[in-house]
Amino acid sequence: MGRVSQAQAQENRRRVVETASRLVRERGTHVSVADLMKAAGMTHGGFYKQFASKEALIDEATAHAFGELARHHKDGLDQHAGQRETAQRALIDTYLSTEHRDSAADGCPVAALATDMARDGGESEARRVYTRGVGDFADWLATKDQDGITRLCTMLGALVLSRATKGSPLSEEILATAHRALTATD
Repeated sequence: MGRVSQAQAQENRRRVVETASRLVRERGTHVSVADLMKAAGMTHGGFYKQFASKEALIDEATAHAFGELARHHKDGLDQHAGQRETAQRALIDTYLSTEHRDSAADGCPVAALATDMARDGGESEARRVYTRGVGDFADWLATKDQDGITRLCTMLGALVLSRATKGSPLSEEILATAHRALTATD
């Protein structure tokens, strides 16, 4: 089999990073390289042509997930003509929905990766990206009346608990209660 072009190699790398970003949000950073490559439609052997290590891929996948989150915030502001509080309300509506609860792979990297980052304990690039992303998200959520960290903790806690209790009436109650708490002053 011949060598792939540089453009094809870049496309393959992009596909692996996007796939890894989704899978680590859905399953956690312990997902195997074989599973990641299979999901990307590539062979396990091709992994080491693209990445020095699984940690290097996790670093890029984490950065990709937080890049998507930042684009989502920007798109929300653009969609709501720069009205930050309106964009924040729309985000809260989406974040605390059953659709978001049920779509971890496409969901918030803050919620999806929190436990893995806590277990990491080291100074990996993924953990640095995660920490910066949490701070940026909290800053984006801040209003003149509500602290962004408090809002983020409420949203994150509700989403994680709702996912953990999915299938019970408590799951929807958790989402609704957190939503009311965050939008009561609107």
